Amino acid sequence: MTILDGKQTAAQWRADITHRVHELAPLYGGRTPKLAAVIVGDDPASVTYVNLKQKACAECGIRSTVKRLPADSTQQQVREAVRRLNANSDIDGIIVQQPLPPHIDSKDLLLHISPKKDVDGFTPDNIGRMALGLDCMRAATPAGIVELLRRNGITTRGKRVAVIGRSNIVGRPMASMLLEKSEMGDATVTVCNSSTPDLKEILAGCEIIISAAGCPGLVQADMVAEGAVVVDVGTTRVADPSRRSGYRLAGDVDFDAVAPKCSYITPVPGGVGPMTIASLLHNTLTAFVRRRRRTL
Repeated sequence: MTILDGKQTAAQWRADITHRVHELAPLYGGRTPKLAAVIVGDDPASVTYVNLKQKACAECGIRSTVKRLPADSTQQQVREAVRRLNANSDIDGIIVQQPLPPHIDSKDLLLHISPKKDVDGFTPDNIGRMALGLDCMRAATPAGIVELLRRNGITTRGKRVAVIGRSNIVGRPMASMLLEKSEMGDATVTVCNSSTPDLKEILAGCEIIISAAGCPGLVQADMVAEGAVVVDVGTTRVADPSRRSGYRLAGDVDFDAVAPKCSYITPVPGGVGPMTIASLLHNTLTAFVRRRRRTL
């Protein structure tokens, strides 16, 4: 069993991004990519995630800025903040950090982010183009998972893959990527969810399992075939009195029981999370290059 170390693999990817940023800067008058994050309210997890993204940007030579809005901001006020970032020629990538306050409609905001600056890859334009196999900003977490597999010598071509979860953020775009005609596609994909009645039988017949259901302990050892590759996207807070914070992050996979059966498995945390941030940086660099080429 080999641990798919997302921290180590992401560090390699970020080093490549850093090299490319420094290589391109002289070609664009010393300018480097710039990422803007919109955060509404002061949710502690959101603040932490944005800080991590800013730190990662700085390490790669990517500039960043944060637009902070009060928790009682209206839908229109958040839309206006996004619109201003769309119109700002110095901004290459935009993310709206989630979770958002309950009264803010996140799906509505996706209609207002410029697809060319949508470095999360969440807008309908980008999701639709990806489903059609067209050039687009690829959803950050699924793209990070593909890169994690690729950089560790794991191909999906000809493999039977189960994707647990059907969200627009992970499950659906993940399935689309795996179905593409490529070495990191060409898979036979089954999309499941926590209510799939024959989940055990489906998973047992798959060589690769990618779980993004947000259900701690959903995937048990008797569901996994010997030698399977297991990627755990789940990050759910569960109570843990032994921790100073009072909680710990739990994945969808019962790691201790499942790991001995796997050829490769990701830990939680330290697996998919760092790859998502690296993917976000990659998309920001891509957006920067595409926008600058159009203005030359």
